[in-house]
Amino acid sequence: MSRTFVGMPPFPTAAREALGDTQLRHNLAHATGVIRDKRARLVEEQGDLWEPLRLAGAAVKQRALDDLATHLEQLEASLTAAGATVHWARDAEEACRVVASIARSHGVDEVVKVKSMATAEIELNEHLEAAGIAAWETDLAELIVQLGEDLPSHILVPAIHRNRAEIREIFLRRMAAVGRPAPADLTDEPEVLAAAAREHLREKFLRAKVGVSGANFAVAETGTLVVVESEGNGRMCLTLPEVLVSVVGIEKVVPTFAELDPLLRLLPRSSTGERMNPYTSMWTGPSAPDGTADGPQEVHVVLLDNGRTRALADDTGRQALRCIRCSACLNVCPVYERTGGHAYGSVYPGPIGAILNPLLTGTGVDEQTDSLPYASTLCGACFEACPVRIDIPEVLVHLRSKVVDGHRGDRPPKAEAVAMKTAGWAFADASRLGLVEKASGLSGRVLSRLSRTTLPGGRPAAGRLPGPAAAWTGARDLPAPPAESFRGWWDRTDGGRSERGTSYEEQQGTSRPYDVPEESG
Repeated sequence: MSRTFVGMPPFPTAAREALGDTQLRHNLAHATGVIRDKRARLVEEQGDLWEPLRLAGAAVKQRALDDLATHLEQLEASLTAAGATVHWARDAEEACRVVASIARSHGVDEVVKVKSMATAEIELNEHLEAAGIAAWETDLAELIVQLGEDLPSHILVPAIHRNRAEIREIFLRRMAAVGRPAPADLTDEPEVLAAAAREHLREKFLRAKVGVSGANFAVAETGTLVVVESEGNGRMCLTLPEVLVSVVGIEKVVPTFAELDPLLRLLPRSSTGERMNPYTSMWTGPSAPDGTADGPQEVHVVLLDNGRTRALADDTGRQALRCIRCSACLNVCPVYERTGGHAYGSVYPGPIGAILNPLLTGTGVDEQTDSLPYASTLCGACFEACPVRIDIPEVLVHLRSKVVDGHRGDRPPKAEAVAMKTAGWAFADASRLGLVEKASGLSGRVLSRLSRTTLPGGRPAAGRLPGPAAAWTGARDLPAPPAESFRGWWDRTDGGRSERGTSYEEQQGTSRPYDVPEESG
């Protein structure tokens, strides 16, 4: 019922296709612009308090990462004391197997899901489908993606690449096949579309025995899990089912309950452009046995690694684990706005995806992942927008070097590398450099005669060159090499002293080229 990111082409190939989709670019420009403007107004509202708040949020996340093992052990102990069952998952396969096993043990063939980046990352829906268990997304945007057999393209708004007319068509075409059909008179008004989604999902909420969620934060001190959302569907999934399974990345741990404060103030402002989220749900273990509180009677927490310890071991890249999944970096990124999220080939698109994916999976694994650190202009807008101060440009440059280092000996050298090695060979010896200069002068004289392009100032251009140089010269005018090298000119003119039969002294009006006028007074 859904597609997969597996096998997606490298970013340059995917981006080229996306750039040709005018509807996609229109949708993205409108949506990111609206979110960006809302965020900017709320940041401006904070004034001088915003930067200290960013620093506080970054400090909380960094403190958790600096002693992650200790905080995770405390989290496990707190969760267990609260009545939850804790599972550790080294990778996606193990996490999916745990969730499927819990669902099967309760004899269900369907689950309802809260929007979760972690479950999307491990492709839980596809794994459950293969096991005969239907996973129903209850977030509106995630529902649109699921019904459209599409892929998410944004962290906060997975269906950002769709407009209202496209969503209406998806609802009319697909809802009836998997549940309550859309009304025949469905329009593309947002309120009408949202109402149709609520009607479609209501029966699924009421009959589901197992709910699946992620968590925005996990408090080590108390064993409290936190989910923030805008629609209320998450709270339905967290309270109605008898069993709740939460898949939580190990980097989501926060040491103390008090340290949630700056994070819960940063996240809504940076994501949805709101002062606070409409729904902030917190739960600590299952509901009370005496029935005095709503909620599941059985709670499972799957603590997911899936490459996070790999990222933690990278001294420069570990800061990416501070990410609170707000998507602020996507909304300000000029590359994302023009190519969309699908071009990144991962559930984590945009600037954060360009660093997080290589950190989680490692560089040198596949061409698609290795292309992501180059999916950026390094303009720095992402760092300025990040609420927890992840220096994304720094990590991008770091990962580019790792990509290069990882491929030094496993493939034929590129033309650029050959050219640089040749240059190094020539510059290492004066006689070699002299030969290169003579060859360059000869080529310059030939090209000057054959050139049909003249640059400002009268210098001829080489025109379009064949082979590896075609990509450069096809878009730029390359000046033809000078007919004479500087060293040749120096030798011929005695350092400029006899240029065109006129001595240097005569040209300059001085007795010696190194004379310095005496200071007056």
